[in-house]
Amino acid sequence: MNKFESRYAQSPKEVKQMDTAALRENFLIENVFEADQVNLTLSHFDRYIVGGAMPVGQTLELPNPDDLNATYFLERRELGIINVGGKAIVTADAETFELEYKEALYIGKGTQSVTFASADAAQPAKLYINSAPAHHTYPTKKVSKADAEIVELGTPETANHRVINKLLVNSVLPTCQLQMGMTELKSGSVWNTMPAHTHDRRMEAYFYFEVPQGQSVCHFMGQPQETRHIWMQNDQAVISPNWSIHSGAGTSNYTFIWGMAGENLDYGDMDHCAITELK
Repeated sequence: MNKFESRYAQSPKEVKQMDTAALRENFLIENVFEADQVNLTLSHFDRYIVGGAMPVGQTLELPNPDDLNATYFLERRELGIINVGGKAIVTADAETFELEYKEALYIGKGTQSVTFASADAAQPAKLYINSAPAHHTYPTKKVSKADAEIVELGTPETANHRVINKLLVNSVLPTCQLQMGMTELKSGSVWNTMPAHTHDRRMEAYFYFEVPQGQSVCHFMGQPQETRHIWMQNDQAVISPNWSIHSGAGTSNYTFIWGMAGENLDYGDMDHCAITELK
């Protein structure tokens, strides 16, 4: 059985009134992975889809939810996948790709059939999925960490020393609007995306993983002058509106995947927020 959920967009005025339960209900995606299921959440922020496929004892098909009103899922969409589990086998129409841990795959608009399988059921694949509307067909392509554009930022002194792996971005391969990458925090560092920023031209989603057992990440969101927080556990995702900051601090170092879509592909298109001005 697959799961599909649709979530409406909210304005800063609405979010300002939300309590903890409401924030979690609207923005937190708690169950990204469930055995032998494909779980998908559609956000009305830029019609972005976040989800996960975890094949264990069977091969899973990318479903075509009724809400898309499409002949098949990728009729008007593009898809990004990053494997955060055991070795995966992904088939896109006639092409088959093997994805090791932390390897990515871009699947272009017009691909009619996508399936997910694990090479070893004892070490199942966990395929983190993002999808955005697409206007053009670009080639399906696998991207390893060796192919990524890598940027190192932060310092141990400010507890934000991190390595950004730009995987599915326009400097690595062509996409319509989807961009995905992975940020790995160094030991002793806990802050991500700090100093914080917004980018009103794009929404974003974060997926936190490699969070050690017994540890958590506190994700910060909201307008810079009106911030809120959501406590998150390992293998959970969170939706970030265009107008919101998206930052976090963990009780340990961790890794997270960022994905975004909107009206441009300029990774540096950010409206920065001074740390001392956050409220």
